[in-house]
Amino acid sequence: MKNFISGLFLILIILHSACDSSPKMASYELLPSPRELSISGQSELDINLVEKAAMQAKELMLEKGDLSTVKEISFQLITGGDESSESYQLEITKDQIRIQASTSAGLWYGLMTLNQIIQDAKDQDASLPILSIKDEPALAYRAVHLDVKHHLEKKEYYFELMDRFAALKINAVIVEIEDKLKYERQPKVGSSDAFTIPEWRELSEFAMARNIRISPLVQGLGHASFILKHPEYIPLRDDPESDWAFNPLNEETYQVQFDLYEDALEAFPYANYLHVGGDEVHTTGRNSGKSPLELQLIWLNRVSEYAAQKGLTPIFWDDMPLKNAEVYRSIYDSKLNQAQVDSIWSVNEPNLNKYIDLFPKNCVYMRWNYDMPESPGNNRAIQWFTDHGLKVMGATAGQTRWNLMPQDQSNTNNIRDFALISIRNKADGLLLTLWDDDSPHFELYQRGIALFAEYTWAGEKRSVEQLHQAYRQRAFGPALATTNQDFINALEGPVAEWKNLLLENKRDRNRLRNLDSPLDQAILPFPNLDSAGTWTEKNASKIAQAQTNLARVDSILAQIQEAKKSALRNTYQLEVYEQVAQVVQFSNRAILTLAELDEPSGEKREVAMSKLQQMEAEWASIQSKVEEVYGKTRQLNKPSDYILDQDHHHHLANQALAFKDWQFYVEGLFLEKLKREIK
Repeated sequence: MKNFISGLFLILIILHSACDSSPKMASYELLPSPRELSISGQSELDINLVEKAAMQAKELMLEKGDLSTVKEISFQLITGGDESSESYQLEITKDQIRIQASTSAGLWYGLMTLNQIIQDAKDQDASLPILSIKDEPALAYRAVHLDVKHHLEKKEYYFELMDRFAALKINAVIVEIEDKLKYERQPKVGSSDAFTIPEWRELSEFAMARNIRISPLVQGLGHASFILKHPEYIPLRDDPESDWAFNPLNEETYQVQFDLYEDALEAFPYANYLHVGGDEVHTTGRNSGKSPLELQLIWLNRVSEYAAQKGLTPIFWDDMPLKNAEVYRSIYDSKLNQAQVDSIWSVNEPNLNKYIDLFPKNCVYMRWNYDMPESPGNNRAIQWFTDHGLKVMGATAGQTRWNLMPQDQSNTNNIRDFALISIRNKADGLLLTLWDDDSPHFELYQRGIALFAEYTWAGEKRSVEQLHQAYRQRAFGPALATTNQDFINALEGPVAEWKNLLLENKRDRNRLRNLDSPLDQAILPFPNLDSAGTWTEKNASKIAQAQTNLARVDSILAQIQEAKKSALRNTYQLEVYEQVAQVVQFSNRAILTLAELDEPSGEKREVAMSKLQQMEAEWASIQSKVEEVYGKTRQLNKPSDYILDQDHHHHLANQALAFKDWQFYVEGLFLEKLKREIK
């Protein structure tokens, strides 16, 4: 049955033209997959007229115009249906196209599907197929998390993202706004490069017209460094020496929080949720005698009351109650079986139940799990919330703490598993978090977003390989859909190994700033020319990595060059991947050149010395190109007056104002050492 369903999305239609009787093949890869699809032939519709009509229909929908003026496509709004439904029916006959739905959202999604069919047909010079589609989402709330705390994209890029999300039937966005809003009630908090309330409101209205409702996430209790780093707010700190957490027993804490909420809700006027954060924080209670869990619930009740007064549903990261109750280990320990998880909960669940009356009932408890959503402990945590009449929603991730680009095939398995859990549990929805902690280029998140769109709308209709193939066709065109064009997965390994390749073993790129002398304590020592071969022996594993990855990435770069010639769209994304690959190659070449320097042969040493002396210029060229490409869509540097916080979680993108000084801090140290060592 699964093969039958997946086969619907790689449909081969034999087409015959009047002047050429040879068959043509067209492959249709719709994303997300429709619930029901059948194809029975080819239509006689003029695809150019249909494409023009679809463009006209989109403009009319955005302007709430009269769709009856569209001649080539019939739109039928069926009365008496479910007012919250996003379902639709799409039919293409020999000479007619009809989209039916009970809501404007359904009509919109029918049009989004038709646009993909038109695109695939035009890409392959094929006629439109005769088909019938009945479609509806598996999850009602399909939200993408935009984390802008460490940098902003250029404003126009966010508008482009909303169009991309709409095409994938994403219907919600949660913006983790932090200091990237020019707050009017607490103006010290907003950074000087922040967007104004009217600018964010314009994006919110643009998104809403595309059936995307934006809600804000304003961090509170913990993750409050963007506020508490400013001297004016030090009296509100839980710990006077740390800018991480508010004191939940100080009434002024809530005045500041509520002022920030007020401005955020003016910026995002269509919000239905207020995400209040609340994760990864312990508070001391200032000798109040209250437990950490009680303190957090005091805070949560106050902010939940605020949300209720505004007609909003608060969302709260759920990790701290579980940690404070000592059941959190059961969620992430892969060695635990069901019986062991049950044992942990039977001992510690009373720690939660003791405070059950303090858990606000209007809150959504967001069960975030980026590693093991199928673990018995994760399911037990979800069950605890539902058993006590509390609303729970899941959060998966397309990006966590990965440098340069997302890993694990854009976190495919985690996204799939948490979506399937949510569908099985009849949850309202799922959130895809896209953390900016180490701030890869946003274009590299696009595949994860597409995977999330598929699994939350359609469930598991295709294999991972088929889904990745569908993404490549949608993103770049049919020529790049084949498996031999899967350079993204091939690049992940070399990128993961690049991170610390130029560092001493057990040193981590994110954690160098606290060292007294990172250059001497972390950067790999250079060969001692008086003991040839010793360096090579000590660093054999790094040399092997560099040799393997140099060849692998050279092949990937060749693939990308060919892909740029064949791609019908999104060549900019290919350029970004290309720059990632070039950054990786610099480190590979550096290691192999140091190995050459360690050779006993004087001639090889001279060649290696010459290469090393050219590396500063080589890196300057690579860095310049990276900044040129990345700078097309993102604001690279923080303002000169920006105050960095205490960086409690070693967020790479929070460690310097200039892009090059945090993203390429290690490369800069390596070149500094090179100048010192190679004279």
